[in-house]
Amino acid sequence: MKLKNYALGEWFTSSNTGKVVNHAITGLPIAEVESNGLDFSEMLHYSRTQGNRALQALTFHQRAKLLKSLGVYLLEQKELFYTCSIGTGTTRKDAWIDIEGGIGTLFSYASQALNSLTDGHILLDGKQEALSKQGSFVGQHIYSSITGVAVHINAYNFPVWGMLEKLAPSIIAGVPVIVKPATQTAFLTELVAQHIVASGILPKGAFQLICGSLGNMLEHTTYQDVVSFTGSAQTGQMLKANHNIVSESTRFMMEADSLNCAILGEDVAADSADFNLYIREICNEMTTKAGQKCTAIRRAIVPQDKLEAVIDAIKLRLGKVVIGHPENPSVTMGALAGLEQRADVLANIERLSESAEVVYGTTDLDSFNVLDGDANRGAFLAPVLMVNQDSGSDLSKQTAHDIEAFGPVCTLFSYSNTEHALALAARGKGSLAGSIVTSNYDLAQQLCLGAAAHHGRLLLLNESCSSESTGHGMVLPQLIHGGPGRAGGSEELGGLRAVKHYMQRTALQGNPEMLAAILTNTK
Repeated sequence: MKLKNYALGEWFTSSNTGKVVNHAITGLPIAEVESNGLDFSEMLHYSRTQGNRALQALTFHQRAKLLKSLGVYLLEQKELFYTCSIGTGTTRKDAWIDIEGGIGTLFSYASQALNSLTDGHILLDGKQEALSKQGSFVGQHIYSSITGVAVHINAYNFPVWGMLEKLAPSIIAGVPVIVKPATQTAFLTELVAQHIVASGILPKGAFQLICGSLGNMLEHTTYQDVVSFTGSAQTGQMLKANHNIVSESTRFMMEADSLNCAILGEDVAADSADFNLYIREICNEMTTKAGQKCTAIRRAIVPQDKLEAVIDAIKLRLGKVVIGHPENPSVTMGALAGLEQRADVLANIERLSESAEVVYGTTDLDSFNVLDGDANRGAFLAPVLMVNQDSGSDLSKQTAHDIEAFGPVCTLFSYSNTEHALALAARGKGSLAGSIVTSNYDLAQQLCLGAAAHHGRLLLLNESCSSESTGHGMVLPQLIHGGPGRAGGSEELGGLRAVKHYMQRTALQGNPEMLAAILTNTK
């Protein structure tokens, strides 16, 4: 099946031979992806002239109602999406995060906009500033919609959520989107896109889709456009350096892979509930989506005297994981997205082995069981737990701080004191998410203040909140998703904060009556 592109209000299929994508479970061809023949400059023009005008004629509340209607429509089609998602290698439980989690983001943004924004077109930023003694001259910061396009370049691990979590704040801001899904799982994104278009809910020009190469689109972006990238740090940095992006000062948001960590507090006993929570989080992050989450725990940082207990507990829990075909109800972990992705993971495990040893799992495809599947055809891989051979002061020799195996892989580090734990955490050079497991509030404060500068989000976990905690890796629409340094230096989501990424902040000055007239029906 050759995937279609949606451009200029029509579905388009390239006549060129495209890249063949194989089913993650069976290894059989499932789709062909190609975008040759699209006029990328014209697509941008179409979004600016058609989609932008149509969306910005609507108020915040009207845009929010579009998202709500779209969410309802897509939810009615969810079983089609679940069936298709098997080809990405995921179990239904894990696909829920992608499919219903993505649709849920539409509802979340619709609700936040209806409850927190006025039925207008401008957002106020802060209070009015007095600029004169008599009060005849004042200032007010506002946000207004940019007149360009949001180009969304997405990752392969969440083909539905990745599209919808960016689309939602863009639409609320009144900015049309051009979605470019990752090739490996574009077939699922395209299916959802077909239903977005078929619904007829979004205005003409508000949504376009590119399945295949982005071509020279970035060469035609302007300072009024936004490029939002999710993927590897290496690719993101390359795109960010595009001469047109730089010369036009085009907004570029990057959410990249990161070496997220979880710190086990020194106060946690091996027979405690907090210890069990820590083990649960490590194992869940290794196996959910087969470890293919940008927020997954890659580095587990534990006290030296707890290292062996942690290893034993993780081994015991991982021993219960059933790898295989997602359609078998006994299966708890599916496959990686494809054979290319598995090859990358295996290569990076080998690189990690320069300073760490495997203490659980195997890279031998004939040495683990696959239920209703074949590891030589499908992209199956057993969970692999590694232990850094030397967690001493020379952090430069510890490859797990630099190399990410984007799969069911985690590396353990032992620390001698709190300062050492924080140094290990910071060595990741910027992460999306980190976790701290402790019931000691003083220790929690010390670890939190020491780690916050290096993380976009921190989970402070113990028995008190465990029953309602959403876990280390779960990205929530109300909280920011992003991080400093290697993680990209940008933010997504975070409630209405994300809407402002697609708007321009301007300081207005004038007499109060003039500003009041301009800002009628805003807050």
